[in-house]
Amino acid sequence: MKEALGRAREAAAAAEEKKASEIVILDMRGLSSITDIFVISGVQNERQLKAVADAVEERLGGARRRRLRRDGAGGTPWIVMDLGGVLFHIFMEEERRRFDLERLWGDAPRLPLKARVRKKKAERDQGKGT
Repeated sequence: MKEALGRAREAAAAAEEKKASEIVILDMRGLSSITDIFVISGVQNERQLKAVADAVEERLGGARRRRLRRDGAGGTPWIVMDLGGVLFHIFMEEERRRFDLERLWGDAPRLPLKARVRKKKAERDQGKGT
């Protein structure tokens, strides 16, 4: 789970850099047999849809990682990417409202987008000037 959550957060950060909106990470363990985590994000147009998917692929698709699988392209309002334990959904806003995965999987706990830094570690790092 820890590795999958790391991939989910990296993918969310890549999407955030491309101005994806309302990014949500859902813990699907115990609710779905196909994945541990869903990441759901919204975009305004088809060009942004492709840009977010490309950014996620670039960030996570390096040689050290499992091969990514991607479905949806050219003219579709939704791309889903299998990141190994993580399904990353990129929706055009209208399509996102229509499918409403957050409501459909409403029992899934939401996970923070960024890792929490332990207070002592943060204080120690601050004291070092980092």
